[in-house]
Amino acid sequence: MSSSNSNLDMFFKPKTVAVVGVSSQTRKFGHVIFKNFMESNINAKIYPVNPKIDEILGYKCYKSILDIPEPLDLVIIAISRKAVLKVMEECAQKKVRGVIIIAGGFSEIGSDGKKLEDQILKIGSENNIRIIGPNVIGIYDPYYGVDTLFLPRYRLMRPKRGKISFISQSGAFGSALLDFAASQGVGISKYVSIGNAIDVDVIDVLEYLESDENTNCIMVYIEGLRTKKEKTNDFYNVIKRISLKKPIIILKGGLTEQGQKAAASHTGSISSQIDILKAVFKQTNVIQAEDALQLFDMARMLSSSHFPTGRRIAIITNAGGFGVLTTDQLVKQGFDLTTLSKETVEFLKSKMPSEVIISNPTDLIGDSDTERYKLALNKILEDKNVDIVILIILLSLSFVESDIIDVIHAARIKYKKPIVVCTIGGQFTQMMVKMMEENEIPTFPNPKRTVNAVKALIHYAEYCIGREEVCYPLDH
Repeated sequence: MSSSNSNLDMFFKPKTVAVVGVSSQTRKFGHVIFKNFMESNINAKIYPVNPKIDEILGYKCYKSILDIPEPLDLVIIAISRKAVLKVMEECAQKKVRGVIIIAGGFSEIGSDGKKLEDQILKIGSENNIRIIGPNVIGIYDPYYGVDTLFLPRYRLMRPKRGKISFISQSGAFGSALLDFAASQGVGISKYVSIGNAIDVDVIDVLEYLESDENTNCIMVYIEGLRTKKEKTNDFYNVIKRISLKKPIIILKGGLTEQGQKAAASHTGSISSQIDILKAVFKQTNVIQAEDALQLFDMARMLSSSHFPTGRRIAIITNAGGFGVLTTDQLVKQGFDLTTLSKETVEFLKSKMPSEVIISNPTDLIGDSDTERYKLALNKILEDKNVDIVILIILLSLSFVESDIIDVIHAARIKYKKPIVVCTIGGQFTQMMVKMMEENEIPTFPNPKRTVNAVKALIHYAEYCIGREEVCYPLDH
């Protein structure tokens, strides 16, 4: 049911929402989802539906969606799978535009579940109802206040507004990464759990995000394309087109025979397409992550950095050992450190204590403060031999305070070159890391993760720069 111009506004910008299965029991999915909508300040009317109760959380409760006195853009079905078909028939009568089916127990458990999916899809197709699910945790959009995640906020923190969108075939995997993002101060634009994807699939969501002004980088966790063979061609064409405008980073689940079997039972996906998908990734500008942490790291880097015009890298550090380790990682990944210009070296030597090593890496030594970092960072970014700066700041042994964030932010705006921070430490450091992430300064805890993120940024920029297609501008 995918189209070249997927309009999924009924999910992300609904004016009227019904939650079927709202319960007075606080642990029930329907109760949590309805409460999420109440607390999200969404600009929409919300209606609880449960034939057994008259009122919930101060709202009138309706026996059926057919009793709701106005048209519905979105219905969230948070009841057992056996009752879903009846509600879908009511959605058809009500001319509902979009449905999210939370329940599992469909094609992932076998032929009986697949038969039920087919019946649900038939109703949706015949009545122009778009369906997300079944077997999903749903969607989350902090810009418009849509939150169908059935875990309460004290268990799963919600990320603030950001520029990364995330599509996941696995609801649990996706929700865990959302919680981690929130804990790190990293924002999200949209999160979509597609589950069994009987209708709305990864292609639909990618096409929707293509024109979403709040998205400039897309993460995808996929186990397989659960569609007909020709869908692979659609997938290829869509990601090839979109990845020239916005970076797409994909983590593919089911890369082994055992993993394929697990994926089949998990979401009913067809992981036998693994070789085809690998070929698609190689022929497009998609960036393939090796694990969840790398997926997250690359997205943070690509969503918040300017494009480098080259791969000439400079390191500024206050810890010689970390500078050496970062240099090793760069060389292992096929990069070389740039040579600072004579003018840069002479200028910094005239301004710095004699103990400071002005080279590449530039070692500001352990007693460095914000002013010393500011002087080095701005002069090295000014250097025409430098495209990217890796800024190593071990906060536990320096006199750098929170004003370093303003320094980095101002330098990014002035020079329009990528700056990535590497730091590790305890409570004070973690507080500073969160502040940096909240200000869109990508920060990593060790040289390897830092260099992997830089590598993704360089390769994406090299693919895009010089092509006739317009690349998505990462001008922050």
